[in-house]
Amino acid sequence: MSTQQPLQQASASAMPEGVTDPNYKPPPGRLGNLTVAQQHALEKLRKELQEEGIFVPERMDDATLLRFLRARRFDVEKAKAMIVACEQWRKDFKVDELYNFDFKEKALVDKYYPQYYHKTDKVRSHILRVCSTSSSIYRASSTRAHRDCPHQQEGRPLYIERLGLLDIKALYAITTPTRQLQRLVYEYEKFLRERLPACSRAVGHPVETSCTILDLQGVSLTNFYRVKDYVMSAASIGQNRYPETMGKFFIINAPWAFSGVFTLIKPWLDEATVAKIDILGSNYQDKLLAQIPAENLPKEFGGLCECPGGCSMSDAGPWNPTPPQTQ
Repeated sequence: MSTQQPLQQASASAMPEGVTDPNYKPPPGRLGNLTVAQQHALEKLRKELQEEGIFVPERMDDATLLRFLRARRFDVEKAKAMIVACEQWRKDFKVDELYNFDFKEKALVDKYYPQYYHKTDKVRSHILRVCSTSSSIYRASSTRAHRDCPHQQEGRPLYIERLGLLDIKALYAITTPTRQLQRLVYEYEKFLRERLPACSRAVGHPVETSCTILDLQGVSLTNFYRVKDYVMSAASIGQNRYPETMGKFFIINAPWAFSGVFTLIKPWLDEATVAKIDILGSNYQDKLLAQIPAENLPKEFGGLCECPGGCSMSDAGPWNPTPPQTQ
């Protein structure tokens, strides 16, 4: 009598708690899909951090430690060094004091440099599927359609940044680069503490990354140069202090020069990072709608969403199911 063969090799780690999605299959290097060597690296890293008095239980759970390990290809010493540097940075930047950060100038800053979280990308109840034999996009809402969909369900927070609207003179008349970075870190902390857990509960499996849209329409190289220090600092914080939180990254309305520069630097990036980045010109709507439900995508990007008071100020999403009505 023949026996059915397992579809995949058993993981060395248990499935994470709170999973209610019966179709969830953890990506490699996550809880529920670790090799024996990866599980040993996780245990070794945790033990060494505990023994050296570095371990902070409330923000160093296994999922977090795995983010740092993946960022350093499961090299325990390099991952530990990254965590130690991050802990020192948190003290120097006084991150714990930013939990109640009040960015009073948010509405004004939104006029000159919009940066905001807004709803999520694909969710089970309303998946967009791209037909492999045509360019048409159609909706599928059943569980079976979800299983058959070539794009895995995510339900990640959608983050939008409109660099092309940047007015550097007006921006720095109402805020400072330091406060901009403080706001960035505050949002990263909220992303980890509130947005990701809420999205995870909504879809029934761990959500650990975001889906980003960077809009370069009308971007001025002169203005970009004047704000490059902030942009580079922001990129460094994301890469070194909050690693492995970038999921899909769409760069839209990219000028031809930008595409050329990216072609030159692409060989220096690892394949996983390159796979996350999609550089698009002005014909980007179909790509966005293949990843983001139309009702979640702001109308200015080809979607249907028109939040009262504007999507950029609504903070709408699973983390805030009844956002305030902005006048």
